[in-house]
Amino acid sequence: MYPFIIGKKVGMTQVFTDDGSVCPVTVVSAGPCVVLQVKRSDSKDGYDAIQLGYEDIKPSKATKPAIGHAARANTTPKRIVREFRLYNEQVQAEPGAVWTVEAFEDVKYVDVTGTTKGKGFAGG
Repeated sequence: MYPFIIGKKVGMTQVFTDDGSVCPVTVVSAGPCVVLQVKRSDSKDGYDAIQLGYEDIKPSKATKPAIGHAARANTTPKRIVREFRLYNEQVQAEPGAVWTVEAFEDVKYVDVTGTTKGKGFAGG
């Protein structure tokens, strides 16, 4: 199993539990993510990390460095590129591998981090 995947928030809804209470839930569209680069501590990078790309972007909208970075993984440029540090995990991945949400089928809980949209100064 791979420990990371990138997604986008779709919206909010609610789920009724067995005892009839309402639980708010967030709907997330996750993956597929493409492995763009694998960094190893024994190489020039000096640390273990993995770069994932999510959501295709038109090549006309991408920069030349982004196009070249994606071409090394034999894929198209991605809108969202994130790097995840690897500490004690042995993740075997090659650039160009596609990670999907099916790897989390037997996982009950996940940790989620996100970025808040800034709405500016609200007055006061």
